[in-house]
Order: sequence, then C-alpha cells, then structure tokens
Amino acid sequence: MEDPLKRLLEAEARAQNIIDAASSERQRILDEALAAARDAEARFESGRADLRAPFLKEARSRADQAVAELARKYEERQRNLRAMASRHEQEAIDAALNLLLDPSA
Repeated sequence: MEDPLKRLLEAEARAQNIIDAASSERQRILDEALAAARDAEARFESGRADLRAPFLKEARSRADQAVAELARKYEERQRNLRAMASRHEQEAIDAALNLLLDPSA
C-alpha cells in the first residue's frame, strides 16, 4: 500500500510543479503583454504630435488666409468709406457755399 501512496504523492508533487510552472509562464506572458502595450502607448503618445502637425499646419495656413482676406476687405471698405466721406464732405461744402451765397435757394 505504501508504494501506490508514494506514487500518488509523487504524481501530486509533479502536478503541483506543472501548475506552478504554468502559473509562472502565464504571469511572464501577462507581464510581456503589458510591457508591449505600454511601449505601444508610449510610441503612440510620442508620435501624436507628428500626427497632428500636418493638420495644425493646414489650420494655421487657412487661418492666415482668412485673416489676410479679412484685412484686404477691411482695407477696401476703409478706402470706400474715406472716398464717400470725401465726396460727401465736398457736397456739404458746396451746399453750404450755395446757401451762403444764395440764401433764397
């Protein structure tokens, strides 16, 4: 009876060793997977600025174009307003002179 019991205990010890080895292997695989995920995340974070750069450059370019267009329109509007003011100023001077020279008109 001692021999089967001894074999059973040895089998149990071998099984426990296999379980321990599998558990260690499982933990090693998990640690490697976590390290790989952290590395991938770090690469992504470091490359994020490079990914965004072309979009930011395009946005800045469009903003610069919009500002230039608005500045051009503003300057054109200013020229038109100054021309109108000058014209109306001359019309007002002419009307005042006519009123002064001929009050009955």
